[in-house]
Amino acid sequence: MAAQILDGKAIAAEIHEDLKREAAALREAGVTPHLSVVLVGDDPASHTYVGSKVRTAARLGIDSRDYVLPATTSESDLKQLIRDLSADPAVNGILIQSPLPPGLNYRAVVDCVDPAKDVDGLHYYSIGALVAGQATLPPCTPAGIMELLRRAGVDPRGKEAVVVGRSDLVGKPVSMLLLHRHATVTICHSRTVDLPAVCRRAEILVAAVGRPRMLTADYIREGAVVIDVGINRVDGKLVGDVDYAPAAEKASCITPVPGGVGPMTIAMLMRNTLTAACTQAGLPQP
Repeated sequence: MAAQILDGKAIAAEIHEDLKREAAALREAGVTPHLSVVLVGDDPASHTYVGSKVRTAARLGIDSRDYVLPATTSESDLKQLIRDLSADPAVNGILIQSPLPPGLNYRAVVDCVDPAKDVDGLHYYSIGALVAGQATLPPCTPAGIMELLRRAGVDPRGKEAVVVGRSDLVGKPVSMLLLHRHATVTICHSRTVDLPAVCRRAEILVAAVGRPRMLTADYIREGAVVIDVGINRVDGKLVGDVDYAPAAEKASCITPVPGGVGPMTIAMLMRNTLTAACTQAGLPQP
């Protein structure tokens, strides 16, 4: 039996409707939610992502402004901009688009963000809250993965979950979120011995390694839930980290690329922005 497709685009559209109502309620309460996006350099993919985020915010009733800076921007000037945005009471959320150009320390820049406005969930304070199970602004892609699982009726409790990739952006935080939902979690990486065998244990398999079609059907357990975070361009097409068609023959549920995790990431960014706006205004969480 072919796998159920976890349609992130459709689920994100449902979430957007909820967020649109919440944004309208905030405006009626006198709060205008605002997201500031900072982009440094001329990376084409980054410009595409930022444009998508800004357009989505506008559709939902969230004000936004993008700050597009040249690649020659100094780290001190970039940090000062972030501090200024953090101090601006009109700004509820701040996103620094990655990657930054060479010579700029992403970690040092992110840690200039006021944690209350860290809608990407990557400040050291946010990471600590995530580890403690107290994150109100979780990293967007991991949060999107958990929302996909929830809406698909997949309860991680007691299940064996394998995450391929240990990045600070996806691998580590999604492992922590799965752990908080009582899954037994294994994190794999480039030095994992017999990776296919480890992956075949997974009832929930998250691929976040950044290598096109690396996880073949041999990595997939019969009936596994497969979440593909990879975005790779091959011969002009976007493909994931999972060899989709053969994997779908073995999985019970699988995310497509594109249209799986990607739309959920943006939806969670917008949710975090509204959450931050409520917190800063002293209002109940949406």
